[in-house]
Amino acid sequence: MSLIEIGRYENQIRADLARLTLEREGIDVLLFDEAMHRYIGVGWLMPVRLMVLKEDGALALHILDEDGLSPDW
Repeated sequence: MSLIEIGRYENQIRADLARLTLEREGIDVLLFDEAMHRYIGVGWLMPVRLMVLKEDGALALHILDEDGLSPDW
């Protein structure tokens, strides 16, 4: 099992919404760099990274796109 980054969010709230949306669909999600994002306070400088299992990557991106929560980059 390996994790992949499927996107980065400049906004903590959008990152949390994306995480909750995927978890609701049964996809395990981790958010990386949350603490640094809050500490620095500038989203583009230290975005929150959304991580999922490699095998869930394509489905996760599809779900986020349908819900209007596509990553910022």
